[in-house]
Amino acid sequence: MTQMRRHLKFTLANRYRYLKIKNKLARCGKDVYIDKNVELMRFIKNISIDDNVVIKEGAKLCACNEQASIQIGKNTTIGYYTFLISSSNIVIGDDCLIAPFVYIITDNHTIEKSRKINEQENVSESIKIGNDVWIGAKATILKGVTIGDGAVIGTNAVVTSDVPPYTIVAGIPAKIIRERV
Repeated sequence: MTQMRRHLKFTLANRYRYLKIKNKLARCGKDVYIDKNVELMRFIKNISIDDNVVIKEGAKLCACNEQASIQIGKNTTIGYYTFLISSSNIVIGDDCLIAPFVYIITDNHTIEKSRKINEQENVSESIKIGNDVWIGAKATILKGVTIGDGAVIGTNAVVTSDVPPYTIVAGIPAKIIRERV
């Protein structure tokens, strides 16, 4: 058990938050820790949380439309003030560590010169994050990205393309800097 999980205290407030949302979600596993000020937004019936998930203070999970979904695998931690914004699908595997202030966003605006940006449609593509992935603080994962099992995303990285399994990426845009050993 990691140091953070060892020191979690399931208070009465945590239990209340869990019971309050449990039946509103597509699935809510056992021993899910919901910290204060966590927001589950819009189509929360499309959010699925597996066993032993930790969602830290200030996190926001938004399934933006009826077709959108968010799935979080078992033993995964969502850090402080992390945003998961899905207009299609976000799938996060088991045993992932997502640090504070991470943005995972499935859509982006088109930017045709002949039209005002705020009048243009969003383009959305699913994001898949494998098992045993570590995403560093303030990283951004953009639409259409698949992150392979065991990958590490560096702090402040902007991930715009797929990340192979067991590689470490960093930078803007994120590039492979080495493989895990």
